[in-house]
Amino acid sequence: MVPESSAVTAAMSVAERYFSPAFLNHSVRSYVWGTMYAEAHGIDRDDELFCVAALLHDIALAPSFDSHTVPFEEAGGEVARVFGLAAGWPAGRTDRVAEIIVLHMRDDVSADMDPESHLLQVATSWDVVGRWQDEFPPQDRAATLERYPRLGFGKEFLAHFEDQAARKPGSAAAASVDRHLAARIAAHPLDAGP
Repeated sequence: MVPESSAVTAAMSVAERYFSPAFLNHSVRSYVWGTMYAEAHGIDRDDELFCVAALLHDIALAPSFDSHTVPFEEAGGEVARVFGLAAGWPAGRTDRVAEIIVLHMRDDVSADMDPESHLLQVATSWDVVGRWQDEFPPQDRAATLERYPRLGFGKEFLAHFEDQAARKPGSAAAASVDRHLAARIAAHPLDAGP
């Protein structure tokens, strides 16, 4: 389902190398959920840009790229910026991929203002804590999970966020933990079955 481009192929290779199987599937599901939502709501987007952002949005949770001082979404945005430059993207496009990754952890962004950031927010908040549940019909959930199973993603994600919160108490990850992230992950409808 991912778009065919050299940048997407390279981003997938990076994700496959540095993510656990659970995080790799989460990254691909984030693209799939965002695409489903966009098509259901007629949201026009730069599909290559959105796909690269979805595949790399958690790259700074991988041990090789984890910053001990910078929030993971900001560090991840910088890794994606470097990735984009290496892929030959112009500076404006590399700025956009970094921005999308940073904004996915900020307050809601409207689709009118920034379609790619909005889609990544919707997709990741659905995949992590079950927000936007009504947007994803049971048959679509089942088909997506069959192809890209969760593999214990919730527990692994929570461990990463609790670690981020302990080291970076002013971060968005810490705020998520404080807002009962563990309980929200435990109640996720995707883990209860399609």
